[in-house]
Amino acid sequence: MMLFSSESVTFETPIAMLTACHDRVRQYAALTHKLALHLRKNGADAKAQEAAASILRYFDIAAPLHHDDEDLDLFPLLSQHGQPELQAIIAATSAEHATLGLLWQEVRRYLVPLAASKGGALPLALAEDFANLYSAHAQLEETAIYPYAAQLLDAATLATMGQKMANRRMQGTKK
Repeated sequence: MMLFSSESVTFETPIAMLTACHDRVRQYAALTHKLALHLRKNGADAKAQEAAASILRYFDIAAPLHHDDEDLDLFPLLSQHGQPELQAIIAATSAEHATLGLLWQEVRRYLVPLAASKGGALPLALAEDFANLYSAHAQLEETAIYPYAAQLLDAATLATMGQKMANRRMQGTKK
C-alpha cells in the first residue's frame, strides 16, 4: 500500500521519503524477478540488458543511501528512546541490511555481464529470494519502525534528519 506519492515527497518529510524509497525498492526488486522470467523466455535481448542496467543503477546507488539513512540517522534517533521492543526490531532490521547487501552482490554478479551486452542468465530462485526478502524487509520497517518516528521524534529532529539525508545525496553526486 503506497501511503505517499513518490513525486510529492521531499527531504522535508524524511519518513515519507523513506517510504517512497521503499516503493522504488519493491519496484526494482520485482523487476529483478521479472527479468529472470524474461531471460528464460527471450534470452539476453536488448530489453533484458536495459532492465539489468536499471536494476544495477538503483541497487548500487540508491539502496545503499537508503540503508545509510536508516542506519546512520533514523535508527539511532529512535534507539535513544529506550523502548526495548523497538530496539530489538531495529537491531534485527539493521542486521538484515548486511544480509540484503550480500544477496545483492550475488544478484549483481549476474547483472553486470548482462547489462554490458555479454549475455548471461539470472537464476529464478535467486531473483525470487531477492524480490521477496527486500519486499518483506520494507514492509517490516514501514509497519514496525517508521510509525515510531511520528510518536518519538519532534519536527526539528525530523528536519535535521531530512537535511542529513539530502546532504548524503549531494555528497554522492560530487564523487
